[in-house]
Amino acid sequence: MTEPVPAQQRTEHLTLPRTAPRPPGVVLHTVDLTEHTRLLGEVAPALKELSVEAARIREGEIAKPVREIAPLSLRVHELAMKCTRQVHDLSVSQYPAMKDGADNLALLAGACSQISLAATLCNLAIHHRTEILLYEDADPTPATSRDQLRRAGVEMQQAATTYRAVARRLSRRLASFSARAEDRQLIAEAQRPSPQKAPSTPPVLAARRRV
Repeated sequence: MTEPVPAQQRTEHLTLPRTAPRPPGVVLHTVDLTEHTRLLGEVAPALKELSVEAARIREGEIAKPVREIAPLSLRVHELAMKCTRQVHDLSVSQYPAMKDGADNLALLAGACSQISLAATLCNLAIHHRTEILLYEDADPTPATSRDQLRRAGVEMQQAATTYRAVARRLSRRLASFSARAEDRQLIAEAQRPSPQKAPSTPPVLAARRRV
């Protein structure tokens, strides 16, 4: 079985800024990055547990699709909402101004979309298993639903790889004295007001003055 490609590797061809393209002087909301690191670290184990559950359901006949898959779908949806909320909180904080902060934030946003896709695939697995009740020509076997659950598991595994890597990088950066000093300087530069430019004289007024 081939291992899923981490989201980081799939976005290496993109040229992302090392710091967020914020205009100078923007007020950043200071958040507890140690707590956010802890939250990031909790996502990968949760995704692993959910992907194992998806694999367990896929091995059965899925005779009662709503009862079997809906609890999984709800848990994945709840995790997707939690992760999206954290990405938003980090996006308006000092994190994007830190070194590689914008890059990591983009990776987290991609991982969030993978978790959301996994939740949608779980719902599709329910739908494809119940189609036989609505359409005479629907597939009576659980093959399609099993494939949807397999794809959901792949998306969650890839998202887990991304979250694990980002959490590890942020933890190491917070533990480094020199890295923290560098980030403080980058954050200060991002919050520094832009220099005021002197208003230029309109061309018409300048011509009148010469007359």
